[in-house]
Amino acid sequence: MATLQDFAVDVRPTWCPGCGDYGIWNALKRAFVQAGFDPEDIMMVTGVGCGSKMNDYMRIGGLHTLHGRSLAVATGFLLANTGRKVITVHGDGDGYGEGGNHFLHTVRRNMGFVDLVENNQVYGLTRGQVSPTSRAGFRSSTSPSGALDRPINPLALALSQGATFVARGLSLDLPQLQYLITEALGHRGYALIDVLQVCVSYNRAMSYDWYRERAYKVEEEEGYDSSDQAVAMAKALEYPGDGRIPTGILYRTEDVPAYEEGIAALSAGPLVEQPLRTRPIEDYEELVREHM
Repeated sequence: MATLQDFAVDVRPTWCPGCGDYGIWNALKRAFVQAGFDPEDIMMVTGVGCGSKMNDYMRIGGLHTLHGRSLAVATGFLLANTGRKVITVHGDGDGYGEGGNHFLHTVRRNMGFVDLVENNQVYGLTRGQVSPTSRAGFRSSTSPSGALDRPINPLALALSQGATFVARGLSLDLPQLQYLITEALGHRGYALIDVLQVCVSYNRAMSYDWYRERAYKVEEEEGYDSSDQAVAMAKALEYPGDGRIPTGILYRTEDVPAYEEGIAALSAGPLVEQPLRTRPIEDYEELVREHM
């Protein structure tokens, strides 16, 4: 069985001291070990952003993609190699902005991978621009008078498209985040984990203390039912807002087949393990003559 050391590399992260990415980094490695995965079992697909360097700092399979294309590439990889556990790690801009269209369709298809979004509510790598999850009035280099847009609500949006696993974590709560990732790794279908984290350089108002004062765990509420979609939607609509921030698994169902379960070609196993089916060279030569 793998240990934390098996996932370690000799590369030091370049994140700012105090960045929330450190908590996510630790939670991911601990969850991989707890779930019983070896480094070669994991394929982490990342986009563009501070946290998208995550797969540089672990001994796992990794793919860096274009900005906003993490989910599309993860979908392609999963369909080619269902023998690997696929997880996407990217920021709120990559996931909900440039990648917003892919987000919607990945949710409704119920693709069988984990989608961890590092939501610090600002574009950090490009030095502090307003993001899709920035609060109205947020002052940045692109909104010096305050952001006019209302923030997107990713959890409510995912639920509206039939998401089968919707969770929110905090980078400052390592035990809870490890639990959420472990549960998501065992889920049948698409699992969204929206991780609220601080940006100590460009969003200092939303500090660790700011989150501690507002966050609460839904599982600690008496009678909370994470299988009730309507209840989950009500919780999702609590934030963004001025009140408390619900965290934990808001909704989960295992009753919906993952997209890849319905693909007949995969019934014989992962495509990469199936024999390559070829045609006679004359067939390809005929195609060239017809179309070139």
